[in-house]
Amino acid sequence: MSKQNIAEKTKSVFPWLLMILMSSVTFVGILSELMPSGVLPLMMDDLNINEVQTGNLVGYYAIASAIFAIPLISLTMHFNRKYLLLLLLGGFAISNIISGLVYNYTIIIILRVIGGICAGVMWPMIAAYGMRLVDEKHHGKAIAVIMAGTTLGISVGMPIMTTIGNDYGWRTEFIGLGAFILVIAVISFFALPSTPGEKLTKSSSPFALLKIPEVLIILLLTLLGVIAHYGVYVYITSLVDEIQLAGGVEMALLFFGIGSLISVLIAIKYTDKYLRLLTIAMFGLIIISMVIFLMFGGTTGIGHFAFFLWGVSFGPLVTLLQAAVSRQVETAKDVATSVQSSVFNLSIMIASSAAGLLLGIYSPMSLVYLAIALSIPGIIISVFAKKTLS
Repeated sequence: MSKQNIAEKTKSVFPWLLMILMSSVTFVGILSELMPSGVLPLMMDDLNINEVQTGNLVGYYAIASAIFAIPLISLTMHFNRKYLLLLLLGGFAISNIISGLVYNYTIIIILRVIGGICAGVMWPMIAAYGMRLVDEKHHGKAIAVIMAGTTLGISVGMPIMTTIGNDYGWRTEFIGLGAFILVIAVISFFALPSTPGEKLTKSSSPFALLKIPEVLIILLLTLLGVIAHYGVYVYITSLVDEIQLAGGVEMALLFFGIGSLISVLIAIKYTDKYLRLLTIAMFGLIIISMVIFLMFGGTTGIGHFAFFLWGVSFGPLVTLLQAAVSRQVETAKDVATSVQSSVFNLSIMIASSAAGLLLGIYSPMSLVYLAIALSIPGIIISVFAKKTLS
């Protein structure tokens, strides 16, 4: 049997262990970004900073991810994928460990920006790297497994890390995450296959991609879906207080997390075959869950079920949109996913700002109306985008 036949046979078997290892990278990636939000009061007291400055620890990270994703993905296209990923893991580890050791706010902000830059490159490149290790018919499955780490990070990792931070101090939390990232880097060094980079051509540049109508449709769906979800999610505490949900935000996040995990499993199994149907369902379920909040949100049991349905809608958001954009190009999938990833991060910032403005004028229910208003065109576009989401 020739080397090519052996390689093809290896690709046809889905490499679960490698994909789970890559999923651990997205798991620590989302923790690295969101971790300060769980220990904001502790960081405020220790560093003697105000609430806005503490919020910037997450905000600057996200801004750096959005700004640097496209240019740095383009610049690093020719890098070996394995060694680029190891470099990024090193950046994450250093950013977190040194943040846990220093006492100067400005230095910590610089370290957070470094972490954000690493994230801006990691999110799009790891999905493309994973796709190159599997047969084309498993591309959606690979993205779903790899990106499952983000859902696990939000639903399982964040509560654990926040508990560690509250019990042992935020510095222990940061240093501990950095050490865990180094362990993942060592395992990746020995386990992940070496994969060469690609040449960036005029036809695969970010500007060329923006001329493809199907890519623009997916970017529009990203904008609508992300603002609809995150506009409510960022202020989930306000929504819970408004509807007076039994069990408070902890119960809301529990049901939301369960729904997210279930939908990730569904995405792993069905994204490759039913991408359009799953995208339609994603927008449909957020509309249904938001309508339930409006009509029966305060009713015990029904309100909890609404959070579960919303979680089912939220879970596969990244997977479906990255799978969709990667289908529009044959090569340079990293660039395609970097464009989508930048729009995703930009949409989170728009969602946070727009929702904050609405909350300043209206009740938290205004965010629910915003989610419905954005999801209706999302579902209509998904229904008619047969070619794009095929």
